[in-house]
Amino acid sequence: MVTSSVSLGRPFWAFWSAAALANVGDGIRLAAFPLLAASLTTSPIGVAAVTAAQALPWLVTGLLAGSLADRRGARTLLAQADVARVIVLGALVVAVMMGWASLPLVLLASFLLGVGETVRDTAAQTALPCLVPDRLLERANGRLAAGEIVGNEFVGPPVGAALFVVGAALPFAANGASLALAVMLVLTLPLSLAGRPPLVATAQVSQGVVAGLRWLVRHRVLRVLVVVTAAVAAADSAWFAILVLYATNRLGTGTVGFGILLAVGALGGLLGSLVADRLVAGRRHRIVVSWSLAITAGIPAVLAVTSQLWAAVLVIVVTSGSFAVLNVTVVSLRQRLVPRELLGRVVAAGRTLSFSTAAAGALLGGVLTSTIGIEAPFVFSGLVAVTATSAWWVASQP
Repeated sequence: MVTSSVSLGRPFWAFWSAAALANVGDGIRLAAFPLLAASLTTSPIGVAAVTAAQALPWLVTGLLAGSLADRRGARTLLAQADVARVIVLGALVVAVMMGWASLPLVLLASFLLGVGETVRDTAAQTALPCLVPDRLLERANGRLAAGEIVGNEFVGPPVGAALFVVGAALPFAANGASLALAVMLVLTLPLSLAGRPPLVATAQVSQGVVAGLRWLVRHRVLRVLVVVTAAVAAADSAWFAILVLYATNRLGTGTVGFGILLAVGALGGLLGSLVADRLVAGRRHRIVVSWSLAITAGIPAVLAVTSQLWAAVLVIVVTSGSFAVLNVTVVSLRQRLVPRELLGRVVAAGRTLSFSTAAAGALLGGVLTSTIGIEAPFVFSGLVAVTATSAWWVASQP
């Protein structure tokens, strides 16, 4: 049933506004951190390490963040995570302004901010089912995904780069200000989000991370869903990691053209996030996930047999849109099927696996290109599409 005429409610939009502010801040930092690192070192490894340090927390603390999200009220945890990030950013601003900044300090700040992000993102997914009814989950998740794309890809990065030109400390100060505003909005959310999970679940929660993993392993549909989405994340990273080489060497786009190509892809992702709820319509999760898996990983195989610019644009727009639909559908399905007292740990387990396989996929893309040829990552993605879609279709049968 399409529910586009039903309001998501004021609490949801306060939650959405807080998330949007946090995402704009994340986008600002995404552009500013590499620029700051490049001003402190000429080592490519050092610059890359700053970006890696922001993703590393998912591998180190992701599962612990899930356990924490199941033990604490979502509103409190969201506020605490962002306050902690404001403190780290404040210390970084002082260090940059006073000339104390160094690469080790930037790496530490990047890692700590990443830890806060793991806690915030996990708590946010556990909060949403308390803010909107089940029938509106896809629509709400779609709006959140759209806000994330706009903040992380359209608004934040150019603002961060522009502020860095004016003053190296400014983008981090702006990031801190956006998070402070997000905290104020989070504190207006219903008090029900400040409470702990139901007491009936205390025994399960006390088992920590293991309880969530055990539940996930025993749930056939979600277990397979976590694995196939992680496989598609790896395939997507494999070809995307070498896309710049494909675009400049095969398509002849140049640096500016490559940037435009990425922006066009982001538009596809934005569109996909906005139409996901209409595609699912409350009950078509199985077929939507199947098509999304097949399209996201399968369409890039087209670039293995052609180097036409129009084909590359089509692939990037379609796969970005399909990946957005897949993410919204998977998140909503998980929120429906997982008991509330275990949701944080199951969310964290899925995201940790996806981040791990995405990192491995990016490395694999480079290896395949070096050893076989630039077409190899696209072929690999196509093979993953067939395998992942087939596995999901069989496992999800009623």
